[in-house]
Amino acid sequence: MLKGKNIILGITGSIAAYKAATLARLMVKEGANVKVIMTPLAKEFITPLTMATLTKNPILVDFFNPENGDWNSHVDLGIWADLYLIAPATANTIAKMANGVADNLLLTTYLSARCPVVVAPAMDLDMFQHPATQKNLKILEGYGNLIVEPATGELASGLSGKGRMEEPEQIVEFVKAFFFGSKQLANIKVLVTSGPTFEPIDPVRFIGNRSSGKMGKQIALELAKRGAEVVFITGPCHEIPSHKAIELVKVETAQQMANACIARFGECNGAIMAAAVADFTPQNVSLTKIKRMGDELTLNLSPTLDISKKLGESKNSQQFLVGFALETNNGIENAKKKLSSKNLDFIVLNSLKDAGAGFEHNTNKITIVNNKGIIKEFNLKTKQEVAIDIVNELCLLLGK
Repeated sequence: MLKGKNIILGITGSIAAYKAATLARLMVKEGANVKVIMTPLAKEFITPLTMATLTKNPILVDFFNPENGDWNSHVDLGIWADLYLIAPATANTIAKMANGVADNLLLTTYLSARCPVVVAPAMDLDMFQHPATQKNLKILEGYGNLIVEPATGELASGLSGKGRMEEPEQIVEFVKAFFFGSKQLANIKVLVTSGPTFEPIDPVRFIGNRSSGKMGKQIALELAKRGAEVVFITGPCHEIPSHKAIELVKVETAQQMANACIARFGECNGAIMAAAVADFTPQNVSLTKIKRMGDELTLNLSPTLDISKKLGESKNSQQFLVGFALETNNGIENAKKKLSSKNLDFIVLNSLKDAGAGFEHNTNKITIVNNKGIIKEFNLKTKQEVAIDIVNELCLLLGK
């Protein structure tokens, strides 16, 4: 599937560099022309000879060949490539990329590359979770770079957590989806809801939930990667996707989200309702901060509009509607009821009983139930991988 594609593989100084050999072999097997750039430290983890043998191309490390003075032009490399894949990408290299540092051939080529850039981080869990690393990754996403989320598992340090580079097979699938998935949902416009809603009690306090918006963000990005135009309606959260095909609409309350969805649904081919919308909202909102008057406070709540049900009632035969359900018991039974009552095409079910699933996690474990009674269960995966499964189900529904 990658026949004729020119790919630069950048390898940095990480123990995960050993995976680059398999990664290069798989891309070559798919027909890609692969040129490798290594940082000097990367040579300590995997030899240039190994990579040269697998790619049938000389390995580039320095700006010039010290033996004959041949110049390795970062400009020419950036023009030649259809894709620049940096895997593994260390915290150090990510930080330099985010701040425009160009002190080796890999980084100089990055700054001059005209092609899309894919980054596969690899580091210990604490380094990955550090605010500086997270900030740098968001900066790279803001530049338009694509991030292959690291996997969760045993790390070189002996600890276990998120930070290990994704497996080569998954990265190759990511690359293939980039090249060929971009046409899969062309001319399709999808409304995606995400995040929580905040229902104000007074100017200071609100009723909310623990939704981080991570799942909705990954769904929107996956849709955009496959060529869809996305209207992304999100409640208050920090997980905002960056992509030229994604239009951002920010709301706060359930009613504001309902108004935005109702206003935009008619122009879309369908919707994926990933937001965790409050079921109830205070009847009366104080214009001033409520002072403590005794040891009890009673709040009278009113039900909010069921947005999915409202869209289901207006959905025409050419539109699709995908719902989400977070259950603590009788998950499948409750999901089937929602499928019928809300006129959904399929529903994504996850349970708080599953470790690593639900709110705030970087992983999720889902079950997809469609309106034909077919049930598909999936293992615990990163939310990026879960988004791929959900969009794959949508493509199956649409015959794409």
